[in-house]
Amino acid sequence: MSNYSKFFLDFMEPFFGGLVKIVKSFFQGLYKMFNLFNYIDVIKDYKNNLTGFGIIILVLNIICILGLFLLLAFLIYKGIKRYIKFRKNLNEKESLIDEIEKLNNSVYKLKATNERLMNMASNENEIQYDENGNIKNKLKEGESRFFKLTKIDEELANYIQKPANNTISLKEFCNSFRNFAASKLHLYYSERMIRLFISAFASNRIIILEGISGTGKTSLAHAFGKMVKNDVVISSVQPSWRDSSELFGYFNEFTKRFNESEFLSYMYEAKYKDDIFVAVLDEMNIARVEYYFAEMLSVLELPSKDEWMIELVSSTWENDPKLLDNGKIKVPDNMWYIGTINNDDSTFMVTDKVYDRAMPIEINEKCATFNAPETEPIKITSKYFESLFQKAYQDYPLSKENENKISLVDEYIINHFRISFGNRILKQLTQFIPVYVACGGEELDAIDYVVAHKILRKFEQLNFSLIKDEIDKFIDFLNRTFGENKMHECINYLQRLKRQ
Repeated sequence: MSNYSKFFLDFMEPFFGGLVKIVKSFFQGLYKMFNLFNYIDVIKDYKNNLTGFGIIILVLNIICILGLFLLLAFLIYKGIKRYIKFRKNLNEKESLIDEIEKLNNSVYKLKATNERLMNMASNENEIQYDENGNIKNKLKEGESRFFKLTKIDEELANYIQKPANNTISLKEFCNSFRNFAASKLHLYYSERMIRLFISAFASNRIIILEGISGTGKTSLAHAFGKMVKNDVVISSVQPSWRDSSELFGYFNEFTKRFNESEFLSYMYEAKYKDDIFVAVLDEMNIARVEYYFAEMLSVLELPSKDEWMIELVSSTWENDPKLLDNGKIKVPDNMWYIGTINNDDSTFMVTDKVYDRAMPIEINEKCATFNAPETEPIKITSKYFESLFQKAYQDYPLSKENENKISLVDEYIINHFRISFGNRILKQLTQFIPVYVACGGEELDAIDYVVAHKILRKFEQLNFSLIKDEIDKFIDFLNRTFGENKMHECINYLQRLKRQ
């Protein structure tokens, strides 16, 4: 044993030695107190001398000891009883808190329902009354149950598409958008962020902007609407949202009218125009996305756009809006859906099902301000916007070399982590990457981003303790396959995962 080890043991011996003696003495004392043989031995030693008054003293001593034993037992009993009562009260208190929380949730739902009914009652277009103050259950002759949608039919009956600038390239559009946001709206985004955002439109109809609060997620979508001269509609998601009626509206059996949401009206207007339409679901994970957006998630997965139908009502009435088909509305193919997500404890976790069907863009840092030239907005049609994507697929297809490397990544993840990313993500890769390159970015940068945010995200479902040793090996594999630190976004994500 080294001198340092001996010094340490000798130095700590008084402390631990004293502690052992205290514990040992405590149990020795208890043993001595409750060992009846000690008392019997004393009586045996003095039994020949115990006569008369001595016997009385013996009896008193026995009574005293028994009394002390009973008192000690009583105190222990009272202590245990009080502890049990305390635990019982604590459990009852916790149950009461849970019950209060449930009641608060019920009150919140009732308030939301009451607010909806009050809004209905205050809207002259939704509810009408007869001379006795009773709600009219029938529409007037020739009146449509879809008041807002029918009004759009009337306003856009003779609509002519406004002239658009259908000559700009994707790279020029990205530069103009960035300069427009800075010069006109004082919103600052990096070139890479703009490229990621525009490329997301090519790979999916659903885009998720996620990150910490205050980094400009909703502002980015708002700025895009201003850039293409067609304001976005922003729907603030509420915690009480449970189904698609919160998003589209619902049919009121009392008034025989459909209570149309702004989201539905915006979608219906998009069917008349060839502009780019963007609907924003602000703080989309403040309620469960799979509940209120489930129908849209399923519909947008269908291969044919002709099947993109949402049922609003189960039957057709004579005066229904022109562009409804048997009570159904076709999801317009010139519309995209952007959800903003704040990652904090007050929100629900977005499931893997939602992430698979969307393109997530992470915004966790603010861009530094810069001097941008005065730039005007540019109106382009959605058909031209998508034609730019088609051109990018032809001009900048995913290289065969990198396609093979992505296949190697897939094989590695399957063999070492038992995860596969499937055809849906592979399709998004082949659409996202060419557009990112057409916007002025590098192919490997796009691959790095998509792999990190679409594939490695699935690692969060795994047991960290089981994959911790595999992470360093995977990082080495990425460096060998793509080049040293070329996949820096993936490597940073894996290192963060390992630190957890």
